[in-house]
Amino acid sequence: MPIRARHVAVAVLSVGCLVGCGGSQEEPPSASDTTSTTTPTSTGRLEPSSVSYLGAFRLPGGEDRPASFAYGGSAMTFNPDGAGGAGSLFISGHDRLAYGELPNGSQVAEVTIPTPVVANGLSGLPRADFIQGFHEVAGNLFQGLDEIPRLGMLYLNQSGVGPRIHLNWGQHLQDPHATHALFSPTLDRPAPQGPWWVGPASLSVYSLTGYLIELPAAWASANTSDRMIGTGRFRDGGWSGKGPALLAYTPYSNGSLPAAGARLPATTLLLYASSEDDAAPTHHSMSGYQHPDEWEGGAWVTTASGHSALVFVGTKSEGTKYWYGWQHPGGTNLPCVETELVSQFTTCWTEEGTPCGPADLTGCSGHNDYRGWWTTRFAAQMVFYDPADLARVAAGTTASYEPQPYASLDFDQHLFHNPSGVERDMLGQGVQRRYRIGESAYDRRGNRLYVLELFADGTKPVVHVFSMGA
Repeated sequence: MPIRARHVAVAVLSVGCLVGCGGSQEEPPSASDTTSTTTPTSTGRLEPSSVSYLGAFRLPGGEDRPASFAYGGSAMTFNPDGAGGAGSLFISGHDRLAYGELPNGSQVAEVTIPTPVVANGLSGLPRADFIQGFHEVAGNLFQGLDEIPRLGMLYLNQSGVGPRIHLNWGQHLQDPHATHALFSPTLDRPAPQGPWWVGPASLSVYSLTGYLIELPAAWASANTSDRMIGTGRFRDGGWSGKGPALLAYTPYSNGSLPAAGARLPATTLLLYASSEDDAAPTHHSMSGYQHPDEWEGGAWVTTASGHSALVFVGTKSEGTKYWYGWQHPGGTNLPCVETELVSQFTTCWTEEGTPCGPADLTGCSGHNDYRGWWTTRFAAQMVFYDPADLARVAAGTTASYEPQPYASLDFDQHLFHNPSGVERDMLGQGVQRRYRIGESAYDRRGNRLYVLELFADGTKPVVHVFSMGA
């Protein structure tokens, strides 16, 4: 099925090294028409016109935490060896909760992949089955990282090593803590190993712990010294960098693992300036960047016809204004800032990247308690990067903040948009609905991208499936 796509102009930046040189009770947002600006075409690029929507399916199980997908979906990975070779998905369940409420959350289960169906409502979707039920896989490696945990998983079956699921783990506000580990895909005997630090000590942990991406082996051999695991994160507010981050690493050295607490070298592929160091939203940032952006997953797509792209998926802020505070009860175009913080940092910005005027900094009354970065409009989106640009960053000839997406693709029309109406104060509504998209997982053999839509089946995610071209 067709998906709205557009091309994005590539910003020209100075060269240098930054580091290491369906059915709904809630009306879906309407996608505004966009002007296409075509950038010079790289012969090996995957174009959004090659992407097609195949449908969706539901996840199994009930609501009893922690053994539930309710309030889950922070991490997901594809297992090509699962279900007798048909393929399966490992997905994390109900997130951990802080202050002792649910310290054993974020457990992992393995499920089958039914044939996806395009349906107007949830009742028309097939449901996956459990292959392995929920288990705690991290042991005591990340104890205490419970406050809005952020994690990623990647299944790899490498020669001489065997099948392992690589793991990163962080939280919303985090003191220094080693971030990466691995465990066995036999979930009742996960035997976790680690944790390890990744990259230089100067690197923010907020740039590391949101997703894990397999880099093609040949590309990694040519560009990253065989470091074929991409790790990264985008943290709202730009603390991770003003756009998605990606660094390549491997925990193996000559086939063996380092001691716990070791620091693993990494190759920077994509890293924008942090808003903590450079507050201007348009400076050394992803084109179109806004602080409420949410890049939750990604994949390095390769097709049989030789096309490729680094793709990130998430909930993109496209607001005429965006602010730190609350959703305004008086209307979608009205900022409601946290007035106590106005003197500490710029709490409201326009889409042009300029601070809002004084009239927008007065706050509002009657708002709910869910403070954070809000915008006048969110949209579910994929963005596409050219691997050739990342190779230049790896070689040290291009700054890590210079690569820009050459195209984007909106897929809001395929989402269910919280049909049960759960957690509306936290999530927002209509065009201001945030947290639409969770993790993604990529099947390189079948060239399919699996994307979680959060809060689509009550408080559980639904899995959407895309064909990424031929």
